[in-house]
Amino acid sequence: GPTNLVPCSDMAGEVMSVGEDVKDWKVGDRVCANFAIGHLHGDPTAATIATGLGGQVHGVLTEYRTFPANSLVSIPRSLSYEEASTLPCAALTAYNALHGPVPMKAGDYVLVLGTGGVSIFGLQLAVAAGAVVIATSSSDEKLKIASKLGAKHVINYKTQPNWEQEVMKITNGAGVDHVIEVCSLKYMTPDALSLKLKLFEQVGGQGTLPKSIQSTRPGGQIHIIGFVSQDTTDAGSLVVGCIKGAITLRGIQIGSRAQFVDMNRLIAAHPIVTRPYIDRVFPFEKAKEAYSYLESQAHIGKVVIKVTRD
Repeated sequence: GPTNLVPCSDMAGEVMSVGEDVKDWKVGDRVCANFAIGHLHGDPTAATIATGLGGQVHGVLTEYRTFPANSLVSIPRSLSYEEASTLPCAALTAYNALHGPVPMKAGDYVLVLGTGGVSIFGLQLAVAAGAVVIATSSSDEKLKIASKLGAKHVINYKTQPNWEQEVMKITNGAGVDHVIEVCSLKYMTPDALSLKLKLFEQVGGQGTLPKSIQSTRPGGQIHIIGFVSQDTTDAGSLVVGCIKGAITLRGIQIGSRAQFVDMNRLIAAHPIVTRPYIDRVFPFEKAKEAYSYLESQAHIGKVVIKVTRD
């Protein structure tokens, strides 16, 4: 990425001016930019991956920024700027997972690990589609919120370390159709000099992927979000488990602008069920505190930095 990187990949804002050849947008429009501003449709490519905001190119933690007109999408009318700012990465990743090549159906069992941004959006989008959601967390308080958001079954993986067995009981031995597998995540936290990578503990405890495989029905889908680490499981045993169960492991690289438009139609159709769950909103001046709060893992859903004042 560029030197002195401007962080953050997700934004919502108001169009302040447009180029003379721009036809689709006007001053005052409420918009989000896609996470990878070059990923318009179809599968990701090396070229589109190189356009990821806040990583490969400068991000959005700034009052003003220019964007290619074709990278923007309209914000659903039901959402505030703060709510809409949570959509480009976490929501679209969950949407791509559950509405990808093998989309979930009404009545499917969907297992979401943890209660972070992607997991909560996965829960909400699955509920909107009529699926049955099983959620895990190490916190009973967070699981209460997951239940309020529509999870039919919740499992505390600290008190039930063999949570894959509980999943099989819930599904009457069949296993789930889809898993949102957040093995572990790397977040950037700023200090006075630079951005440092901090490694978070895996949301389901150490070694979630083998348990996810054991929780999945034959022919099921496991959607990999984040990075597999702190896991001493032999890769060969994972492969054998996938072969035996004809299970697909699919890595998710956020999503395209076309998928973003489709997701926003779903959100507009189910505004209550899909309303983004925001834990806290920090002012621009406290951006570092926002990163520290995110690193603490005390949050559920999304943490927002409000750049402009009312």
